[in-house]
Amino acid sequence: LFGEIMYGGHITDDWDRRLCRTYLEEFIRPEMLEGDLSLAPGFPLPGNMDLIGYHQYIDDQLPAESPYLYGLHPNAEIGFLTQTSEKLFRTVLELQPRDGHAGAGAGATREEKVKALLEEIQERMTDEFNMAELLAKVEERSPYIVVAFQECERMNVLTREIRRSLTELDLGLKGELTMTGDMETLQNALYLDTVPEPWARRAYPSTAGLGAWFLDLLNRIKELEAWVGDLAMPSTVWLTGFFNPQSFLTAIMQSTARKNEWPLDQMALQCDVTKKNREDFRSPPREGAYIHGLFMEGARWDAQAGIITEAKLKDLTPPMPVMFIKAIPADKQDRRSVYPCPVYKTCQRGPTYVWTFNLKTKENPSKWVLAGVALLL
Repeated sequence: LFGEIMYGGHITDDWDRRLCRTYLEEFIRPEMLEGDLSLAPGFPLPGNMDLIGYHQYIDDQLPAESPYLYGLHPNAEIGFLTQTSEKLFRTVLELQPRDGHAGAGAGATREEKVKALLEEIQERMTDEFNMAELLAKVEERSPYIVVAFQECERMNVLTREIRRSLTELDLGLKGELTMTGDMETLQNALYLDTVPEPWARRAYPSTAGLGAWFLDLLNRIKELEAWVGDLAMPSTVWLTGFFNPQSFLTAIMQSTARKNEWPLDQMALQCDVTKKNREDFRSPPREGAYIHGLFMEGARWDAQAGIITEAKLKDLTPPMPVMFIKAIPADKQDRRSVYPCPVYKTCQRGPTYVWTFNLKTKENPSKWVLAGVALLL
């Protein structure tokens, strides 16, 4: 009644509804009537009281607020406080006065800084992918090749915009073009180390500053170049490097479905976590794909035991080993002792959802639901 109708019916996100249901399952149980249930660590259920008595009990007995009370790992608090302080510093930085004339001895002026960064980005940008040449190389367009081409096209759109806007700003700073509002916004973004909005709109979700974002962009281009160089599947695929990781995961299902003549809508992906890192793999598997580059938030992966386990303090997003993803008929899925773990592109979650991988667990999956465990790209 509560979880699906009176309250749950208002929750639009499936993962939020799962969380709500899990809280209810954990806290509304027969043990409540016997009075030996803890509503939180160190907070036993009160006996029969009147309203004032309950208020008094909560004020006296409820432990100090901490992530533990909600089933979260203490790392959640570290992450929250880090984000809050970063936001504060970013706001302070954006409130700095914007005149170009720095005081004596204040180092390079704003324009000089922007100019240096602009030149560095222009220098390190690679050429666009030659789509006509790539298409000519291919005899048969398998699902994986189609994904690679789509990624190249999207990368071209992004790099084209970066080049165009930087060339324009360069001319503006030299005084050969009139400075427009867009150019000024771009100049401010470069100065404040944020990703300019027109670039972000054509790119993939990211929470990084401009410096880290640009290095990541170069890495993605390098991975793509390696893949379309000989159009052979990489031995392990850097899933993080895709604009659209779903398309690659769907391609795994498509190619298996074609090979075995199975209906695509009755397939599912099975995820087996290996004990190795990407350097240990020399060739791709016969079916499916090895993927690397994922991180876990809210818990960590115990490679020896092959299960999810408690996170270590101060290790917020431990990396995952290489994972083997293959397609199987949906009715062959093993649903015992697994935690359906959502995969997101960034720690903002929500709209950056990619897929769900079933991960092995010895403990009750509800523990990981309450801890908000997810995989991040």
